Amino acid sequence: MKIGTLLATSLLSISTAVTSISVSANEPIQPIKAATIKNAEMVELGKMLFFDPRLSKSGFISCNSCHNLSMGGTDNIPTSIGHAWQQGPINAPTVLNASMNLAQFWDGRAKDLKEQAGGPIANPGEMASTHKAAVEVLQSIPQYRTYFQHAFGSDQVDIDRVTTAIAAFEETLVTPGSRFDKWLEGDKKALNQQELDGYELFKSSGCSGCHNGPAVGGTLYQKFGIYHPYQTTSKVEGRKAVTGKNTDLNVFKVPTLRNIELTYPYFHDGAAATLEDAVKTMGKLQLDRDFDKKETDSIVAFLKTLTGEQPNFKLPILPPSNNSTPKPAPF
Repeated sequence: MKIGTLLATSLLSISTAVTSISVSANEPIQPIKAATIKNAEMVELGKMLFFDPRLSKSGFISCNSCHNLSMGGTDNIPTSIGHAWQQGPINAPTVLNASMNLAQFWDGRAKDLKEQAGGPIANPGEMASTHKAAVEVLQSIPQYRTYFQHAFGSDQVDIDRVTTAIAAFEETLVTPGSRFDKWLEGDKKALNQQELDGYELFKSSGCSGCHNGPAVGGTLYQKFGIYHPYQTTSKVEGRKAVTGKNTDLNVFKVPTLRNIELTYPYFHDGAAATLEDAVKTMGKLQLDRDFDKKETDSIVAFLKTLTGEQPNFKLPILPPSNNSTPKPAPF
């Protein structure tokens, strides 16, 4: 009797695993895997630096200001606010699952998270500091030098190590465990009928041609306005600003759709206030299709199933500045 029960249990486990693999293999989207931490000391240092506003000239803006981990890794405004209340030129993309992108920034000008991390620090419209000044601040704080010692084997502070640590922390900001992932893994009760209908429409209408893979996007560049031009007052040029090619005008990195219900407003200019607006605009411009209300609501319902487990950790207590720490210049 025991042997029979064990055999039945084993067969059920094998069947469930095979079903999970089969579902995932046949779908354009794959489940997100939890992050693997290789160097806990470096990740902890990177977390501190991510939250430390002293990397900015004002002493007020941190990485988390525009990529707020309490708000889906974004700031939920059309374009970000920089030093001295400057209006940024572009919508802040989410930092969640950003390690899965083929490149960073909307135009892909940074090859990876490490290269991206150094950009805003020295951008006069963002954190408005310099790499030299940011390093001087960190070097002046003995506790930070100790953290660098633990993470890198010496207490040397330089911008390469700063961006390496920030990137190591950002690589942990993945969001597994969404209801859609549970469905992919074999839980057929994870989605309701409207959500399933929305997913089927998402695939059949062509959305999954660009939005696929574990991040549901982020793996290619695409012109925004394939069938109809996108009307915007934004002067952002997309990939053209990187390549200089006219053919790359309005070509952008396809954004991830993971956690999309949290990362409003949408598009590079932040002009779409709601998911419904974004779905209807994308349908018309990219697919030459006018989604009706039922179709739009179904796709939106599916998109909301892509919200995963948000990063959950203890906020870092930052080491205090001292008499030798360079002073901020907020005004």
